Amino acid sequence: MNRAGSTMQPAWLSRIAHARLATFAAVLVLAFGCTGASAQDILLSHAPDRDQTIMDGARKEGQVVFYSAMIVNQALRPLADAFMKKYPFVKMLFWRGDTEEIVDKLAAEERAHNVVADVVEGTGVGDLAVGAGLTQPYTTPMVEELPDRYRDPQNRWTYTRISYFGAAYNTTLVPPGTQPKSYDDLLDPRWRGKLAWRVGTASGTPLFITAIRLARGEEKADAYFHKLAQQKMINFGSGSARTLVDRVIAGDFPIALNIFAHHPLISKAMGAPVDSQLMDPVPSTAGTMVIPKGVRHPYAAMLLADFVLSKEGQQILANADYFPVRSDVSPRAALASVIPQRAGVPELFLDPDKLNRYTESSEKIFEKLFQ
Repeated sequence: MNRAGSTMQPAWLSRIAHARLATFAAVLVLAFGCTGASAQDILLSHAPDRDQTIMDGARKEGQVVFYSAMIVNQALRPLADAFMKKYPFVKMLFWRGDTEEIVDKLAAEERAHNVVADVVEGTGVGDLAVGAGLTQPYTTPMVEELPDRYRDPQNRWTYTRISYFGAAYNTTLVPPGTQPKSYDDLLDPRWRGKLAWRVGTASGTPLFITAIRLARGEEKADAYFHKLAQQKMINFGSGSARTLVDRVIAGDFPIALNIFAHHPLISKAMGAPVDSQLMDPVPSTAGTMVIPKGVRHPYAAMLLADFVLSKEGQQILANADYFPVRSDVSPRAALASVIPQRAGVPELFLDPDKLNRYTESSEKIFEKLFQ
């Protein structure tokens, strides 16, 4: 008996207990993925054998789950097919949702300690997920292939695709040449009650208001917003930016503001009575890709992140009518007219940090003057 009155455990029994504990820990790792520390090592690796290590680890994991705001048949399915053709030992599953839905789903998974997503992507997803503490830093050598402004020095996210915003107009109701071509043109009395814009999303009215504030300064922007409020703006809150363009095509609204500028061009090519108009400056944002905390398949996650940012992956996005973030991958020629640099119109790139700083105060301006 020892001093506490308990029986001393034989050495051989102690070894068995430790062996069982080690086995149990290994099972947990296999069931729930790598521990935070080891996953972080993988996500931030710059080792010379990084690519092979990730490949070998992904082969053992055998699966990766991708949450994205990209359209399924247009982009997600072709992306998954190409990824699994290149890496047949990894099954890629995906789920599509809007930005807010994706972040809400990821937050619910983390609260339940049951994170399903390995890679998460979408316009506005990065800053919302990072702000909510749902992600962890990671890096990929593919970032070196991107222009400097599309790199996050803190490794919180990587940019995946660019979005340019403009106006859509129905060419039957608004004959080409008569459409408003500038923000000041929107103040013309003939457009009163005819201007629709999206509400209830950060890429809607807050983005429009933020762009004007940054371009003109607070005093001039405030004067402009008071005049714009007299135009009896149509607050559209029952669908996506694509849905709003469809309503313009249907003739429900003559003009829609702050839509994805390439959407009308896609419909125009199919014969729809719609077109795009860029205004100075053209607001632009970028889709962002993040890795969640508690990632189950860190090796496969990095393999997928590398693929999305590779020339091959970016070409798939370009073929799906998205604007690639890589400068060595060209978008479809039919969409080139809404790229500000090619159209000769100044661009205002709004990175996630800038949007975060301004969105709340821009929403208050909307509530005060337009709601």
